Amino acid sequence: MSTAQTSHPEVQAGIGDKGWACEGASLQPSVSSEKDRSEGTAISANLRVAILVTVVTTVIFGLIYPLAVTALAQILFPVQANGSLLQRNGQVIGSQLLGQAFSGPGYFHSRPSAAGAGYDASQSSGSNLAPTNHQLLDRVKSDVERLRAENPGAAVPVDLITASGSGLDPDISPAAAEFQVPRVARERGQTEAQVRSLMAKHTLGRQLGFLGEFRVRVLELNLDLDLDAQTAAK
Repeated sequence: MSTAQTSHPEVQAGIGDKGWACEGASLQPSVSSEKDRSEGTAISANLRVAILVTVVTTVIFGLIYPLAVTALAQILFPVQANGSLLQRNGQVIGSQLLGQAFSGPGYFHSRPSAAGAGYDASQSSGSNLAPTNHQLLDRVKSDVERLRAENPGAAVPVDLITASGSGLDPDISPAAAEFQVPRVARERGQTEAQVRSLMAKHTLGRQLGFLGEFRVRVLELNLDLDLDAQTAAK
């Protein structure tokens, strides 16, 4: 009896110890599960916010903003927004922003162009030739000789022998236009004063009074030369 009584508390103690151990073991998975659920909830919340921000910013900056800017441009600057196109008799014949090549003696000539075969908007570029490149030097030398033969004794303006960086420059300097006045007047049977008067009409000043240089719009000037010729013929 005494042995049974002695062992009984040990058995109870062992059961008790095992019971507490079991309870401790069962508590750890419970805490881990709650932590996983909390992290899963936080990830879901962040994901919802990220998706919402993406959708909202896409709608604002990818749809509303471009449409608003396009609408304002069409209302406030319709000509510029549509490419500053020039029309004659209902047909588009060019743009104020893009130069065109003219070779006829009765027209003002634009500056050289390295864009494709010349003034090709799909291949806008300079020549990318170094100042010592023989191809460039030969081309410049040939142009200088041709221009000196056209207007002997006059200094050749630099923009008549050099291309612009884009190859699409629609303007020339007043000096380049003045250099060509005698040839154009002679070919069209007009006085130089008449040609200069028309040239002055298409000479633009500095933007805002101090930006850029004075320049002459070649395409529009040549169009008006043709218009004057048609008017005189009638």
